[in-house]
Amino acid sequence: MARFGRMSTLAALLALGLGAAGLVEGVAMAAEPLAKTLFGAQKLPAATSPESFGFYTHGCFAGGVALAADGPHWQVMRLSRNRRWGHPKMIGLIGQLSQKAAQHGWNGLLIGDISQPRGGPMTSGHASHQVGLDADIWLMPMPERRFTDAERESVSAQSLIRNGTLYVDERRWTPVHAALLREAARFPEVERIFVHPGIKKKLCETVSGDRSWLGKVRPYWGHDAHFHVRISCQPDSPGCEPQAPIGRGDGCDKSLDWWFTEEPWRPAKGPQKPRPRDVMTMANLPKQCRAVLAAPAPESIAAVTVTGAGLAGLPAVPAVRASAFAPIPANAIPIPTPRPTN
Repeated sequence: MARFGRMSTLAALLALGLGAAGLVEGVAMAAEPLAKTLFGAQKLPAATSPESFGFYTHGCFAGGVALAADGPHWQVMRLSRNRRWGHPKMIGLIGQLSQKAAQHGWNGLLIGDISQPRGGPMTSGHASHQVGLDADIWLMPMPERRFTDAERESVSAQSLIRNGTLYVDERRWTPVHAALLREAARFPEVERIFVHPGIKKKLCETVSGDRSWLGKVRPYWGHDAHFHVRISCQPDSPGCEPQAPIGRGDGCDKSLDWWFTEEPWRPAKGPQKPRPRDVMTMANLPKQCRAVLAAPAPESIAAVTVTGAGLAGLPAVPAVRASAFAPIPANAIPIPTPRPTN
């Protein structure tokens, strides 16, 4: 049976038209466990200094801390996923944002996925969130009471987009939504905030006064019920790969108009390639990620969990300012296949 399995792999690789060198490499990759399996099995972070390795969509991180399931102005959703881990700077920012949101009358943040304990590709869902510098926050506030653990698994975020359209549902949108996104964008270490194109359009049409922060708010597929905060590579992480600058301006231009054409929503044709998350092995990740997997864990989750009271005690990490006024890259807007939802 084992021999038959190996022959099946060989036949499959030959069917893809691989040459001899590609065949050898393909067999080696097929024999290696998937990175998502290895990282998804980790329950605690690597007990070392905070450091991110690689890019947001192919990397890992060490020295992560967990956001407490409940804080003064937040609740973590989907606790069973164990994705409330991040670089200390990311976790601290969430706590600070929750305080600013409360000042605008937002009852509390509902926190979605941040990262797995040691980052890496996830067993399901996102392509990014691998280096501890991404976080999803729901676009609906906490209820007056705390959700039970069961409700945290079953309650769904409410879309702000009107059914069958690309536009904001005016019955659900409030000025506080805009204030929340503005406060998030004003953190100097925040480089991008991903939202549904309809939400970006609503901001472009309604924000007055200081619009400098709008450039960080980027339209993207999905993100109609939550927004995705991404912060820059931190000074403690020389092995972290930064992303391209966002360019100048508020983004309320032809690049936004493109999202309201047929092209971004046209169904992909031909056979669908597997998602990188589902084929990635350790060979596809920075070499440091093997050491991250092998590193010892802390004594307990409580020892590395940040509560509301612990925000002030987080390591001081200098902020890296986003390159808000760098030249606009000449690259065309990519159209991913298949269309992403996260």
